Amino acid sequence: MGMIRRAFLIGGVAAIGGGIFAVQYGDSAARSDAAKLTDGKGGHNFGTWLRIGEDDTVTLYSPHTDIGQGSNTGLAQMLAEELDADWSKLAVVSAPAEAAFANVVLGKGFMADMSGYPGIIGALPMSLLGLLARQLNLQITGGSSALRFTGQHGLRVLGAGTRAALIETAAARMGVPASELTTADGKVLHAKSGKALRYGELAAEAATRSLSSDVALKDPKDFKHMGKSVPRFDIPAKVNGTAQYGMDVMKPGMRVATVIAAPVRGGKLLSVDPAPAMAVSGVEKVINLESAVVVVAKGYWQALKGARALAPKFSDGGHGLISTATIFAEQDKLRFAGDPDKIEGEGDVDAALKSSGVKVLEAQYRMPFLHHAMMEPFALTAHYRDGHLDVWGGMQDPLGAKAAAASAAGLGADKVTFHPMLIGGSFGRRLPMYMEVVDQVARVAMQVPFPVKLIWSREEEVGQGAYRPQSSAWLTAALGADGKIAAWRTDFAQPEDGLREVPFFYDVPAAKRRHFKQVSNQTVGAWRSVNATQHGFTTESFMDELAHTAGVDPVEFRLRHLKAGSRHRKVLEEVARRSGWGSPVEPGRARGVAMVECFNTIVAQVIEASLDEAGSPRVHKATAVVDCGTVVNPAAAEGQILGGLVMGLSSGIGEAITLEKGAVQQSNFSDYDVLKLANAPSVDVHFLNSGAQMGGIGEPGLPPATPALANALFALTGKRVRNLPIKDQAKA
Repeated sequence: MGMIRRAFLIGGVAAIGGGIFAVQYGDSAARSDAAKLTDGKGGHNFGTWLRIGEDDTVTLYSPHTDIGQGSNTGLAQMLAEELDADWSKLAVVSAPAEAAFANVVLGKGFMADMSGYPGIIGALPMSLLGLLARQLNLQITGGSSALRFTGQHGLRVLGAGTRAALIETAAARMGVPASELTTADGKVLHAKSGKALRYGELAAEAATRSLSSDVALKDPKDFKHMGKSVPRFDIPAKVNGTAQYGMDVMKPGMRVATVIAAPVRGGKLLSVDPAPAMAVSGVEKVINLESAVVVVAKGYWQALKGARALAPKFSDGGHGLISTATIFAEQDKLRFAGDPDKIEGEGDVDAALKSSGVKVLEAQYRMPFLHHAMMEPFALTAHYRDGHLDVWGGMQDPLGAKAAAASAAGLGADKVTFHPMLIGGSFGRRLPMYMEVVDQVARVAMQVPFPVKLIWSREEEVGQGAYRPQSSAWLTAALGADGKIAAWRTDFAQPEDGLREVPFFYDVPAAKRRHFKQVSNQTVGAWRSVNATQHGFTTESFMDELAHTAGVDPVEFRLRHLKAGSRHRKVLEEVARRSGWGSPVEPGRARGVAMVECFNTIVAQVIEASLDEAGSPRVHKATAVVDCGTVVNPAAAEGQILGGLVMGLSSGIGEAITLEKGAVQQSNFSDYDVLKLANAPSVDVHFLNSGAQMGGIGEPGLPPATPALANALFALTGKRVRNLPIKDQAKA
């Protein structure tokens, strides 16, 4: 999210003296361009994301990509709620990867979140924010942002503004006051006369009206669509096999390519003899890139066989001595030097730690690199012809992918079309700033006369990831005689701090978190829940250690540090109640608890676990209580919490990317241990509709799972797990 911070700084300077524009959805030029790009589709545009057909169809051009999270259905619910659309006539399609569809609302939300100055960001002119969003190619799906930003502050406002324009048009046509009109199921109704006008017959004139952003949104008690578990739009095609992913693209005359990159990140291709690959039947071309070699063939297996026949020589870029151990050693050295890059928190921690009558506790935690483990490895297709490059594939930022392809091909943006597709798994991996595949497929396409699909093998995908950072933390706290925490300090080392993403919400008089920046040769990037996974594990594990030292029940200890009536307290109390906390468990089992907040959503989980005969952890039951403010689609939200929880358990129990001599040691699921379906627990998910500002739902279910499991294992064995992954460490 560093680019968002830079955009904030640019925008803050440029906005001095700027006026505030009324339109919430993008400036007039963007709306005009969007109308041209959707011309011929039938109907009339409202803003850049909505088109109403004269046949009453309502089309939402979603600026988010389907990764399986169901957010497009939620966005449609939010639009339909304020528009009073006929749900049976509403469709969702992917917005084109064009600047006109850049997500202005998302940019505003990210800048407000990351800058820490939401009031200032809220005062920026939307015309300026639109300019920034287009310059940044902002069309991102990530950060649990679709519903809480695009839906809440974009589509609901767009729906309400469009509804008002339709009412005004109908009032003029009927010759009655607008106050006498209501809307329902795609019609404007006049109760006194019994007349009704369809949205389709009003659309042409209504689309010429200015859309005000100063519109009242519905009270939750009046919701017809939001809060309902409606069937997701994306499921039927995925069930019947008609859904198209990047791997499914087929073009006439298409060839297939695969790649072998330098095993040590930062290494360069020194030499390669193409003859062994060219001797493989079906192989047509070997292309050398700066840090990789690509084999092009008639089919994937020929390309892969040809690639494996090669013996390319790569340099190590000076990183040949890097290992997992050396990274941890460097992080320790930085912390011991005591010169943090960033400090967050309040109070005099040093003085509190030295005060009389306190007991000081320290603990060190270590967390490995983690891989995204996408179901669908990278598969992008590109075709360069007549001076124009077309690219097909599933990316989390289609506009960013288009810009990356244009840069790699040496073409202007107007000479590149990116065709967004469904994504077969991502979790942050398919963001253009963290990948090479867009650059690779564009460069390859410029050297061949036919369409080419570039597929990364699973081995390449595991060994060339953009991992969750390897991280370590040293936590120190002082317990007072009253059994409460008097001081807290977290010293942690990793590339980015992520402090603003993960608030420290416990009520402690002196608490500081200090970041020590450490980078290696590995590419690191956004991983589901981003930095909440590291901070969640260390904070919630240490809270348990403090509770044990104080001789206090872990739930009760946390409650002592949560303000009465707070959202956090209510969530924790509810998860304790629903999980049966404190009641007896089956012999050989124990419970652990953890609570984490990220993306304005609070999730508490209780894990009930045991150890199997081999001494490996086995999770039997999990209870999750969630406060995300407002739930749009309960079934979809539950699915996201379930998925996040299982992914959290998987990453905590067995997943790790390790380095030796600068290279990743893992290569496939045979040595990257992902949790199997048979070992997944039964899960109870419950939502508290607090009415707080809407939070994210796709990522917050993950962070509490690992610390809750580690805490359960301590309760079971008396052995504290401070290093991840857990496997083989929890044995009694």
